[in-house]
Amino acid sequence: MDRLLLLGDEAIAQGALDGGMSGIYAYPGTPSTEITEYVQASKYAQDQQIHRQWSANEKTAMEAALGMSYAGKRSMVCMKHVGLNVAADPFVNSAITGVNGGMLVVSADDPSMHSSQNEQDSRFYGDFAMIPILEPSNQQEAYDMAYEGFELSEKLKVPVLIRITTRLAHSRSAVVRREQKEQNAGRIPSNLRQFVLLPVFARQNYEGLLNNQAAMEQEAAASPYNKYFEGSDRSLGIIASGIAYNYLMENFQDRQLPHPVLRLNHYPLPHQLVDRLLKECEQVVVIEEGYPFIERQLKGFQEKGTPIRGKLDGSLPRTGELNPNHVARAFGLDQDEGQPVPSIVSKRPPAMCKGCGHIDAYHALNQALGEYTEGRVFSDIGCYTLGALPPFEAINSCVDMGASITMAKGAADAGMVPAVAVIGDSTFTHSGMTGLLDCVVEKSPVTIIISDNFTTAMTGGQDSHALGRLERICEGLGVETDHIRVFKPTRKNYDQMVDIMKEELAYEGVSVVIPRRQCIQTAKNKKLTERVKELGL
Repeated sequence: MDRLLLLGDEAIAQGALDGGMSGIYAYPGTPSTEITEYVQASKYAQDQQIHRQWSANEKTAMEAALGMSYAGKRSMVCMKHVGLNVAADPFVNSAITGVNGGMLVVSADDPSMHSSQNEQDSRFYGDFAMIPILEPSNQQEAYDMAYEGFELSEKLKVPVLIRITTRLAHSRSAVVRREQKEQNAGRIPSNLRQFVLLPVFARQNYEGLLNNQAAMEQEAAASPYNKYFEGSDRSLGIIASGIAYNYLMENFQDRQLPHPVLRLNHYPLPHQLVDRLLKECEQVVVIEEGYPFIERQLKGFQEKGTPIRGKLDGSLPRTGELNPNHVARAFGLDQDEGQPVPSIVSKRPPAMCKGCGHIDAYHALNQALGEYTEGRVFSDIGCYTLGALPPFEAINSCVDMGASITMAKGAADAGMVPAVAVIGDSTFTHSGMTGLLDCVVEKSPVTIIISDNFTTAMTGGQDSHALGRLERICEGLGVETDHIRVFKPTRKNYDQMVDIMKEELAYEGVSVVIPRRQCIQTAKNKKLTERVKELGL
């Protein structure tokens, strides 16, 4: 079969395509974005009519993937870790409905918060939902887990969570492909009440999920992704999972690793293998990327009282990505720190692109707000979040997708008038529309700036569901037409921009201001540019 050089994200995508996937559903979110983009660029996916369009948000993606599973076909839904929060309702309930066609949920975690608000560990979600979790150590395993995951899902009749982290998602390695499987034929569930979570049925399904746990653990115990390596020096035992296993082995490339090692990449924890390590070794160190997920569980079910080292006792850091030097320190080994980073290339804050429309909009907003007290602009997640940094210092919050509008509403409820929300076009259709509806219903004195650059810019210029629809959406939600104001954010229009913002800030009701200009990074996208012209934007 083919041997390809793939990112971890791309390996998952190719594994799912070769494993008989009929549809992928996702909302862009680093470090998961490239999974869907790889499928979108695949000629095979096009020829086989595999669904590969972006969804409005992670919740709609999760539900659509579950619907495809209901119809008997294999589906995959992809998101970053905070996106799993958005999808949490259908995600947890999908474990109780179970699946018909195989279903994979891919969550890409972001230790060190390279482009995220937190470092949460998706393994806790999988454990909470009580479904199998697969965590690859390398790109080949990422491919194999996606390829085999559909069959595991159909065998156990539950979704399967694949958890990766930034370093694996965005690094490349050779991957050997396997035989391509045909897509499932469509089939309706044999139990037509399987997906009906009325309490009378949900109780039965939940009991079935609990009874299924033993089978899930048996699969983990027999999994080739969990392996016990013998060691002569049992004064210490090692448990390593996912990409952290590589950091362990990098420290022993030129020397023999004398201690027993249990590599855990398939959950739930295989108790027999873990018990063996705890009984044989005087102490155990746990090396895992993210939260102390395995470490906490060890303290819960081990009986011998074997000392456990890891993140909870400070042997390894609780924050940020692990690396081989962290692991070396935990073992008291020599480290290759390399040369210090010169100040000229040290970490510097990101900046908006030259020519970005957000720049002109923020300058106008700052001037329009000049007569009011500071601290009244609530922002959302996107390129415009950089407005928090100098020279703008124009925004005062960034919590989660859609929170700008609802936080502005809450502040207005508390007496802060005017309160301002800044949100992007794609984020608005992701999770801002419901907040706007709350504002309309209560006639809140809130000014909402929807910065429309025709794309999901922060994650690379993916399609925006808002393209050509913003005004109609706002009107449909009840915003008065006279208070939906649109302008092109350029220096030439600066005075007009300031005047419009001042007028809407003074309005004691819901107003929407739309600075509209194509993202400078998508200007070379001929297809998007032509579409924008067709829409007259």
